[in-house]
Amino acid sequence: MFSRAYKLAVSLPPLLWVATFLLAPYALMFAYSFWSVSEAQTVVHSWSLANYGNLLSRPLYHQTLLRSAWIAARVTLLSVLLGYPLAYLLSFHAGAKKNVLYQLVIIPLWVSYLVRAYAWKTILGTDGVLNTVLRYFHLTSHPLGFLLYSPFAVVLTLTHIYTPFTFLPIFASLEHIPRNLVEASNDLGASRPQTFARVILPLSAPGVLAGATFAFVLSFGDFLAPLLLGGPSGIMISNIVVNLFGASYQWPLGAAISFCMLALVVVLLWISERLERKWAYS
Repeated sequence: MFSRAYKLAVSLPPLLWVATFLLAPYALMFAYSFWSVSEAQTVVHSWSLANYGNLLSRPLYHQTLLRSAWIAARVTLLSVLLGYPLAYLLSFHAGAKKNVLYQLVIIPLWVSYLVRAYAWKTILGTDGVLNTVLRYFHLTSHPLGFLLYSPFAVVLTLTHIYTPFTFLPIFASLEHIPRNLVEASNDLGASRPQTFARVILPLSAPGVLAGATFAFVLSFGDFLAPLLLGGPSGIMISNIVVNLFGASYQWPLGAAISFCMLALVVVLLWISERLERKWAYS
């Protein structure tokens, strides 16, 4: 239908854009991961695996990476537990109010990330809203220190920020479920829990997987919420990368950690894509 020249003219600009602003920076970061920094604080273009050896040998990086994965896993679980019931309610029981409720759910996406993070800092602080309410009702005699500058604060903030990203694909998958299948299940005598377990949940599994992937990948690479609310016990691997590229001026080591994080995320996306295909055709 279209000539080869037309197809080339249409596809070449986006391919050049991706190659220039995505693939080229990744390739440069990969090259940096094999270089080193001299005593004069200059990057030496000598190729070695020293940065990856340093990454594997230092327990600090292992512990921080595991902590980041554990925080991201908790955020993913909480986001799915919050997002799925909300998406199910809007898709099957909201009726004429569905569009209005949908807009209310995605309104937080219109607010700046920094505003939401600082809002939780205000709520969880020693003199914040939550501690003030608890002391007003005499539920505590002193401010609860674990609320802020802890992994709890990071998980809570990231869950609030990334739950809409989990909700959207789940809601889309629930909306695409043919309603005649649900009606047929009811006509055959299945109860609501049976219909949900045998019809709705399996058909919405790809959306759940996509939403969980969004939540894990985005929270795993987050650095601002741990910086504002995490404290020493809530630091994540991205904060180390930011420090290596900033004050420490260890770009090669930071590039090595970044590339390992990128490889981990690509593997997770590949597994998610394979599972989504399998569930979509099963």
